[in-house]
Amino acid sequence: MIDIHCHILYGVDDGSFNLEETVKMAGIAEKGGTQAIIATPHSNVPDSYINHWNDGFDEKIALINKTLAERGIDIKVYRGQEVFCAGRYAELLSEGNLITLNNSRYPLVEFGFHEDSDEAYAMAERLTAEGYVPIVAHPERYGFVFEEDDAAERLKSIGCLLQINKGSLKGSFGFQAQRVAHRLLEDGFADFVASDAHSPYMRTPFLANAREMISEEYSPDYAELLLSENPRLVIENKEILTY
Repeated sequence: MIDIHCHILYGVDDGSFNLEETVKMAGIAEKGGTQAIIATPHSNVPDSYINHWNDGFDEKIALINKTLAERGIDIKVYRGQEVFCAGRYAELLSEGNLITLNNSRYPLVEFGFHEDSDEAYAMAERLTAEGYVPIVAHPERYGFVFEEDDAAERLKSIGCLLQINKGSLKGSFGFQAQRVAHRLLEDGFADFVASDAHSPYMRTPFLANAREMISEEYSPDYAELLLSENPRLVIENKEILTY
């Protein structure tokens, strides 16, 4: 499996605190069957984590990969960000101050949890108009998605892809998010499932349980698509498959 949404890059947001926590997270991910992780620190969050990309981030990723190899943990970490859609987000992506997942056409984007739906659609359309294919992080957690029955379909029609959090499937973010997450799976609107892990203690990057649940409740092929095949295609910057 490949985890496309994980706060494993240490010391930059509310995820991993230091290199040792990052190593522990990678070890947990490996035990759960993950072979690669895209590091996606929060970025462009107003009055919070700005995290414009710089050489320091690449140096940390290089050190993480070196350390994991030395510790015998068979995980490769790739560069990426979780881009908060606000302000000059599109320009900052084009300028390279914000980055896509592994330099692909696919930025991982998030909205405010109480974002107005029309604003969210407009921000997504701005990205698709500039040639990006936005992957919307945890759509099941946004108010407008569980309040408007056609919100997911609207995002897909714009050209977005949808990434569900593994925790949402078991109710970690409340009943509404759980209900919407399963509805997205039932309707075939989901394109990815990822950990959105923040630590080795809670919200961990262990994905085996999510894979098992999706395989049993939906199908093993769907689980493979969401957790392995489509994430691999993102890393390779190829067209995503639909279920």
